[in-house]
Amino acid sequence: MKNSFKLLLTTAIIVAITISCGETTKKKQEEHNSEKKETVKKTVDNHEKDSEIQLNDGKLWLANPETTRGILNMQQLLNTFSGEDSLEAYATLKSNLEKEFGTIITECTMEGESHNQLHNFLVPMKDLFNDLGSSDLTTCKKSFKVLEKHLNSYSSYFE
Repeated sequence: MKNSFKLLLTTAIIVAITISCGETTKKKQEEHNSEKKETVKKTVDNHEKDSEIQLNDGKLWLANPETTRGILNMQQLLNTFSGEDSLEAYATLKSNLEKEFGTIITECTMEGESHNQLHNFLVPMKDLFNDLGSSDLTTCKKSFKVLEKHLNSYSSYFE
């Protein structure tokens, strides 16, 4: 049941990202959505092997400035976090991180394989956000550390 929920949640996130990342003209939007639907299907069908972030033939992927700014903002939220022993502080952190995440999604202009790799980077973050909202302080702390490490790895894949 838990795996089904995670797959459903992952699919919903990918669809939300897909819908919000688009072109402005109707024709380009239809082409873009068609490509994205294929990507979503491939990602859902092969989630385990497609979810690993890959370099661009050994080079970093070019990310749009809004995405990089959003990642830096999330890193700053973690760097200034001082509520290690407060469930309420973790809940507030979760909310602030999700706002930044939403901004990244709505301002996404990336396309092609760099866009696919960005999805691979972003999707695991939703589970980490959820764990920050846990009623168990140990779970919150563990999620914080994993999220911090994940966000710090952004510069290993994107410029």
